[in-house]
Amino acid sequence: MALSSRLWRLLPLRRGAHLGVCQLARPRGSRGHCGARGFLGSEVIGNTRPFKRGLLFSALSYLSFETYQVISQAAVVHATAKVEEVLEQADYLYESGETEKLYQLLIQYKESEDAELLWRLARASRDIAQLSRTSEEEKKVLVYEALDYAKRALEKNESSFAAHKWYAICISDVGDYEGIKVKIANAYIIKEHFEKAIELNPKDATSIHLMGIWCYTFAEMPWYQRRIAKVLFANPPSSTYEEALKYFHRAEQVDPNFYSKNLLLLGKTYLKLNNKKLAAFWLVKAKGYPAHTEEDKQIQTEAAQLLTGL
Repeated sequence: MALSSRLWRLLPLRRGAHLGVCQLARPRGSRGHCGARGFLGSEVIGNTRPFKRGLLFSALSYLSFETYQVISQAAVVHATAKVEEVLEQADYLYESGETEKLYQLLIQYKESEDAELLWRLARASRDIAQLSRTSEEEKKVLVYEALDYAKRALEKNESSFAAHKWYAICISDVGDYEGIKVKIANAYIIKEHFEKAIELNPKDATSIHLMGIWCYTFAEMPWYQRRIAKVLFANPPSSTYEEALKYFHRAEQVDPNFYSKNLLLLGKTYLKLNNKKLAAFWLVKAKGYPAHTEEDKQIQTEAAQLLTGL
């Protein structure tokens, strides 16, 4: 209705309506001339066909533009709705532990410009790489692809805590193929992005858990790696088991029993601190955690072995 009313105003309503256009175009102080040279009042009155034809073309052009806008807006709405639908499917498959189906769904959108799709694809690629049946050659390809997807997600939306989180995870994975020097250098970048993810979303237990893993990793760094780190960097990354424990407990407070590995690492950290009683408490919980994924099964096995050692 709004389009038709605007279009109607462009068309001549009555005989002589062209005079109004002439008057609007007439410069101040002119006598009988309608704006530019050649637009004489007598010429307009004597031959209205070109003028009306021009108005008609203008009206049609305006109509085409308005139609284009409506179609474009509809296309954007449709595309947004489709993305939301794919995200819902992806999250359902992830929660169901359908790793391969999830990857097959998301790989169709590898050229997407949507950060939400891209970080989920990074996660799915990494999960496929972690499967025991994935060959070492395939794993390496998937790890680097995951990093590319995570990097693109971060470029598209720096305010996405998940993009920061998965970018840090993927950088860590790539470090296994880049050598000790690069791996230690990347540690600073990894920590920075985990901290940013926590800042953006303090209620995301996984980001907090991963910060705990960062601390645990550098707390148990072998002596030869520490020596290399000191040679390469004036202030090499370092941490303690106490600091790691703080993050693991914080993650558990935010979302109790959210992840079997957090339970396992609570047990392992207490073992490092020689507190066998609390270590056993958390290892029992890790062993009894429902196995939804292959990783959960591996954690159950490791927890059982550690408990046997106690």
